[in-house]
This record gives sequence, structure tokens and C-alpha cells, in this order.
Amino acid sequence: MNKPHWRPARVSDFRAIVAIAARIHPDLPERPEVFMEKMQLYPAGCRVLVGADTIAGYGLAHPWKLHQIPPLDGFLERLPQDADCLYVHDVAVLPDRRGGVARDYIGGIAELARASGIAALALVSVYATRPLWEHLGFRPVTADAALRAKLASYGEVATYMRHDLTAA
Repeated sequence: MNKPHWRPARVSDFRAIVAIAARIHPDLPERPEVFMEKMQLYPAGCRVLVGADTIAGYGLAHPWKLHQIPPLDGFLERLPQDADCLYVHDVAVLPDRRGGVARDYIGGIAELARASGIAALALVSVYATRPLWEHLGFRPVTADAALRAKLASYGEVATYMRHDLTAA
């Protein structure tokens, strides 16, 4: 079996991405059109994990504004011209392919951010993933009332997190 690796997502990967999302996120469903919009708006941030000639995961990221969370299952419509972070919308990997691959995706997205003049990554940690994100350099952000309201749709333990790319 070849070592899983990330490559740019293609339109032909769309069905696999939607199938993995349905399997990994049954409690946080999103319409397929929401995924397609992200792929169309910012293809550079959309990647798939390929191993043994099958897609075993995906990552979706796009330029956004810090402390603003895109609505779950909502359309972005357009990307902000004054983006100050790359927002990691989702990294989903099938259970039998986990083990270091999120680090590789985040490393690639961090390089993309730096090349775009963006100095931070942001995401919402869901389920019990906060320790993973902390291990990869993200730190929880204290949520004000407005941020807490937006986090509510992401589940009870959702945490908004930021990774400052200028820190050593």
C-alpha cells in the first residue's frame, strides 16, 4: 500500500468528498452544494488524501476573517477581499487512514497562507478534536457572546481556534 498523500481536489473527487463527509460528520451534515461552492471559490485550499488509489480524506480551507465563523451548511457567496486568515472548514479522514495526515494537510495550508500574505489559520474544533488541533499549533480563542452564538450550530463542545503563523 502506498503512503497516503494530499493532492489538489478535482471535480471528479466530489462524490468521494461528499461520501466521506456523510460518514465522518453524521451529526453536522452539510449539503453537497456547500462543498462544491468552497471548491469553486478557493480550489487552492481544497485537497484530497489519496492512498492505495482511493480517496481516504479531504481538507477544505479558504480565505476568511478572524473571529468570524462561516455558518455550518451555509454558502459563502464570495471570499472577503481583506481576508486575514485561512479558515480550515474541515479536515475529514477515514479512521483507518488517520495518523499524522492532518499535520501534512495543515502544513500545506500554512504554506499556502504564507504565500498569500496571510499570517493566521483558524478553525472550529468539533467532537473531541481539540487536543489534535492544539498539538498542531492551534490555540483556543475566548469566545464573546456573538462568537458563542455562531459556535452553537457546530455542537456542544465546539471551540474556535487560531494558529498564528508568525510565531516560531
